Amino acid sequence: MKTLFILDPLPKLKAYKDSSIAMMRALVKRDHHVYACGIGDLSVSHDGGRVLFSELTLYQDNVHWYASTPVEEAPFTAFDAIVMRKDPPFDTEYLYATYLLETAERMGVAVFNKPQSIRDFNEKMSILRFPECIAPTLVTRNPQWLHEFIDEHRDVILKPLDGMGGASVFRVRVDDPNRNVIIETLNAFGARSVMAQRFIPEIRNGDKRVLLIDGEVVPYALARIPKNGETRGNLAAGGRGVAMPLTEWEKHVAETLSPRLRSLGLFVVGLDMIGGLLTEINVTSPTCFVEIADQTGYYVADLFVQKLESAVS
Repeated sequence: MKTLFILDPLPKLKAYKDSSIAMMRALVKRDHHVYACGIGDLSVSHDGGRVLFSELTLYQDNVHWYASTPVEEAPFTAFDAIVMRKDPPFDTEYLYATYLLETAERMGVAVFNKPQSIRDFNEKMSILRFPECIAPTLVTRNPQWLHEFIDEHRDVILKPLDGMGGASVFRVRVDDPNRNVIIETLNAFGARSVMAQRFIPEIRNGDKRVLLIDGEVVPYALARIPKNGETRGNLAAGGRGVAMPLTEWEKHVAETLSPRLRSLGLFVVGLDMIGGLLTEINVTSPTCFVEIADQTGYYVADLFVQKLESAVS
């Protein structure tokens, strides 16, 4: 099987923890071929689509982890599968890439995750499709409604819709002397939409990443536990990752959502849950494969390959 990965620049990837590299290594272990490109290497014209790519040879060394062939050009149909693993932010170029990848689908190539569903599932707003699984939540550009939400719920989280890694996430209490300037900064005086969620105190036990692979629920979550003085569990914000078995409730929520997400072509999904409540649905490039494997011996990347082989065959 020939699988093309759309990635951030290879030298910037951290091989000791990168889930995309874990996927590629697992594919190579099963004698498949892996290739890499960036979103700027995709092209579509009146007669189809093509890509500039390199084939990768992978090593277990986490410093010098790959060698690549000279750049080649080929139609999308040169590959059996294309895996979109470009990290957010989901900007205009990311959006355009999903349109280009729909051409690959029309040419008969399997694309994961489905480009339309990547567009449709804003990783923060998509939780509103499942109101029974979430804390009180508001998305608005209206600063007065944000203030009213804070007044009602007393202790809330405010965050932008296009952030990642915990960037620009604020905890705001009703008596916070900085609440006006926080709202002004995030909301740009009514020019930018903001998500507000009631603060969930169980964050002290971790912001848990629950993985779904082609509808199958991985039995372990990675709890991103905030460092002292923090309310953000994101690893990028200094959180500590601890793998642990899913609780019965987390498993129930994941199994409830998984058929609906799978039916939309969302092959790899990361549900973020705090205190059993859904806070985000990650569909661009969900992570935590390596941490779960290292701590539990459950190799999520192997499950990914098995599911990919079944989906492409």
